[in-house]
Amino acid sequence: MAFPHLQQPSFLLASLKADSINKPFAQRCQDLVKVIEDFPAKELHAVFPWLVESIFGSLDGVLVGWNLRCLQGRVNPVEYSTAMEFLDPSGPMMKLVYKLQAEDYNFDFPVSCLPGPVKASIQENVLPDSPLYHNKVQFPPTGGLGLNLALNPFEYYMFYFALSLISQKPMSMTLHVRTSDCAYFTLVDRYLSWFLPTEGSVPPPLCSSPGGSSPSPAPRTPAMPFASYGLHTSLLKRHISHQTSVNADPASHEIWRSETLLQVFVEMWLHHYSLEMYQKMQSPHAKESFTPTEEHVLVVRLLLKHLHAFANSLKPDQASPSAHSHATSPLEEFKRAAVPRFVQQKLYVFLQHCFGHWPLDATFRAVLEMWLSYLQPWRYAPEKQAQGSDPQPRCVSEKWAPFIQENLLMYTKLFVSFLNRALRTDLVSPKNALMVFRVAKVFAQPNLAEMIQKGEQLFLEPELIIPHRQHRLFTVTTSFLSPWPPVVTDASFKVKSHVYSLEGQDCKYTPMFGPEIRTLVLRLAQLITQAKQTAKSISDQYVESPTGRSFLSWLTFGLTDTNSCYPANDLDEIGQDSIRKTDEYLEKALEYLRQIFRLSEAQLAQLTLALGSARDENGKQQLPDCIVGEEGLILTPLGRYQFAGQMAALCSRNDFLGSFCRYHLTEPALSNRHLLSPVGRRQVTNPARGPRLSLRFLGSYRTLLLLLMAFFVASLFCIGPLSCSLLLVLGYVLYAIAMTLLTERGKLHQL
Repeated sequence: MAFPHLQQPSFLLASLKADSINKPFAQRCQDLVKVIEDFPAKELHAVFPWLVESIFGSLDGVLVGWNLRCLQGRVNPVEYSTAMEFLDPSGPMMKLVYKLQAEDYNFDFPVSCLPGPVKASIQENVLPDSPLYHNKVQFPPTGGLGLNLALNPFEYYMFYFALSLISQKPMSMTLHVRTSDCAYFTLVDRYLSWFLPTEGSVPPPLCSSPGGSSPSPAPRTPAMPFASYGLHTSLLKRHISHQTSVNADPASHEIWRSETLLQVFVEMWLHHYSLEMYQKMQSPHAKESFTPTEEHVLVVRLLLKHLHAFANSLKPDQASPSAHSHATSPLEEFKRAAVPRFVQQKLYVFLQHCFGHWPLDATFRAVLEMWLSYLQPWRYAPEKQAQGSDPQPRCVSEKWAPFIQENLLMYTKLFVSFLNRALRTDLVSPKNALMVFRVAKVFAQPNLAEMIQKGEQLFLEPELIIPHRQHRLFTVTTSFLSPWPPVVTDASFKVKSHVYSLEGQDCKYTPMFGPEIRTLVLRLAQLITQAKQTAKSISDQYVESPTGRSFLSWLTFGLTDTNSCYPANDLDEIGQDSIRKTDEYLEKALEYLRQIFRLSEAQLAQLTLALGSARDENGKQQLPDCIVGEEGLILTPLGRYQFAGQMAALCSRNDFLGSFCRYHLTEPALSNRHLLSPVGRRQVTNPARGPRLSLRFLGSYRTLLLLLMAFFVASLFCIGPLSCSLLLVLGYVLYAIAMTLLTERGKLHQL
């Protein structure tokens, strides 16, 4: 495509818009590469916003753009490879960004398209806590349509890229698209690896012309010095006092892209629920109605995994607290600050909302794995255990104690939230059983529970308060008379700061290893035991079904299973293998819970015995009294006659129902009659304990022969088995009613 050197950029834009309709995708991308190389930034300035929107779609979700969230290499290999080459961090699109960045162009981004808490804060003239928005708010002139952010090209591109994950409509369930195979997911991974490298430094901006290199694009406003990333520094003070020194490390001019990328991802993907509203309501308010999708959660998990690898890529001498010096590079400081400074708070509120509002179905697995990935930074450290080298989990090193203590609520309060979810789910389902197993396995890693409990002890330590201060203050004492060493006090201060910053000064903390949560764990263990027994019953039913199912299908009883004695779950769809998996998951989960909370074997045995007298929410008996034998539950003498009182009450009624029951239930007066046994005729002399149901007649060959003859005769008159069975039941009911009336009338004559 040959482009004349036009003086008006609008002609170039109009030509590209026309080509976007008439030319195939691959040809359009080739033309765009040539345009980016040949035209100056002055003419590309007007093209850039249109190009970004045409790629990522409109912010209102009407235009889908290139639909990167559904573009897969195995389905559309040509379009996939073309898009990935064009949008690669070293590709033509990023060259265009740097080309415009060098000329200090900026672009308006509507505040109305930002996440809810950010939008509300800016509209109320309150600066959000993220430095990403500082010096960028553009107030409209009189009669303007709304507030805008003035963003540089890199920021503008990343805002659109991040928001396209949530602004576009969720993928249709009929597409069957795996998120990890899509172009969008792959691009997120490439951008993270490029701008947050685990090895080496951030690559410099690319050359924008064949003849030489472009100047290093610097942000329009000075970047925050990384030494000021402390968690207790005032944002206002930092914003006013910060000015980049003339002699600052040149690397700081490159690291701003990494900082911007992380802040944009966190703000657009996690900052949808305000901390203030969470602290007031202990759950996000109804106005904050944003609902994340499973795809959204999977992308956030990718971000968290990479951030752990990024932060843990520091060398041992760089990661130590003594390494904080002026000689430390900005990238190293950023690695230390990335998770606690930018991610922790917003991720906690985001997870709290997901745990409280996500449907009770298998899609919660995505949220669960995102949470578990954040809890295990050691999995992404360079010295992580080789897969499959040791079947036993390695002990969690004490080096991770500071991370656990400074993220205490991520472990404890979210574990309690998961407990409350698990107590409301059907644990017979293999997918739900797997989730309980996954959580229990992670928390059962050697030394992890002890470090969590140590963190709780640090939080519950008495506080050192200076009397003349009004607000809460923690001090580090160095006196020889101090009751705690300085290290313990400093650790306690960090834990308390973490909890109070997220839950507020007046929070009521419930210890994970306290008696209240222990009761919940015992309830879960009881549900697991009950689910194991139910799964075993279903398994036995599957084993017996091959011989019995053909007969039932002949009787047309096997067409539906709406009268099943077990609640519906996905076991019915998967079969015997998944039933065994469910039992395995539940068995291991129970063992892990026993290890985490130091439950004794006697306590677990009591839970099993308690199932015999457990009652459901309606107060109905679930199982009669029984004991645990080698082959499972065994009825006790009490369990055999546990309903005898109800039978006796029915038989004692003076109405027709009492007469009907007396006719069918074996009465004590009839217990002395002579019975036939395989040994011979004997007389039963033991007194009966009360009315009881006798079904011995169903085992009679005579009864079975009569039933088969009845079915055969009915078939001669074109009466099906089901209709015949209904007629037999109806005939017996009429016979029983007649016999009941005759029996009662005979008794009256005898009197």
